[in-house]
Amino acid sequence: MYKKKIAVIGGGSWATANVKMLVDNTTEKEVFWWMRNAEAVEHLHKFSHNPYYLSSVEIKLPKENISTDLKNLIQVADIVLLNVPAAFLKEALTGITPADLAGKKIVSAIKGIVPDENLIIGEFLNHKYGISFEDFIVISGPCHAEEVALEKLSYLTIASGDAALAAEFAGLINTRYIKTNVSDDIYGTEWGAVLKNVYAIAGGICHGVGYGDNFQAVLISNAIREIERFVDVVHPIDRDIKESAYLGDLLVTAYSQFSRNRTFGNMIGKGYTVTSAQLEMNMVAEGYYAVNCLQQVNKQYKVNMPICDAVYAILYQKRSPVLEMKNLAEKLS
Repeated sequence: MYKKKIAVIGGGSWATANVKMLVDNTTEKEVFWWMRNAEAVEHLHKFSHNPYYLSSVEIKLPKENISTDLKNLIQVADIVLLNVPAAFLKEALTGITPADLAGKKIVSAIKGIVPDENLIIGEFLNHKYGISFEDFIVISGPCHAEEVALEKLSYLTIASGDAALAAEFAGLINTRYIKTNVSDDIYGTEWGAVLKNVYAIAGGICHGVGYGDNFQAVLISNAIREIERFVDVVHPIDRDIKESAYLGDLLVTAYSQFSRNRTFGNMIGKGYTVTSAQLEMNMVAEGYYAVNCLQQVNKQYKVNMPICDAVYAILYQKRSPVLEMKNLAEKLS
């Protein structure tokens, strides 16, 4: 029986969690892992742990399946799972051509938007590499890598233009601690994942400047309405915004101790500059890039998004977090 070959592209915590899920799933398959950092690859070869992210997780892969040779790994794979920060996706795929990806199923576990292009991942791959939405899959839902490492029960939504493909991939990552459901809403799940990072930054800023849980609840209830307004304009289909891929992902990113976007926002609220917050975190807060891209994209759609506007003003126009949040508070209900 032919075993599906899956290549995971990326070396961060969520990529590490994806590898763990695939390996722990009992369906016959072969998993490959690309990382840019040669030292990390060498460490994995010797000790079976990622030295930089989720280092407690044992990675049960043959040494020859972990490599810095991206072109070779893509060549052998049936399914390519992309999991690098959206801001670095173009750089990571340098040298990869549409011919290299032809005939592959492409999975995005990236919760971000490609800067300069102002495109969500599915659109970017379609425009740049000719990837059909029937061959494209989105992983979304409230699922922090740190809890996957601890094997705490988590739920993922697998979305694709091809329902059978979504169901097939869901079957490759189900485990004792990962439950999945499928969706056909590629645009909504992708945009929801982009937007929730911006709202998590907003929540962090509010906490940093001294607002409490009562205000946070109002902020997030307004945020889900902003998401709904936006995705209903961008891709108007029948969807339930209360499902875990939308509301659930927003909640965990806005409230969790593991949320890097909330942490980043909290630092900004406490007076850190963007640069100093990024340096201290040593991790990418996708919402920082996303809110700038969103500002450009929304010039076309003109959706009323006061929370996103406030975060943009603070991060890119250097407005006072205290004053901007005070102004925002007057617009919420």
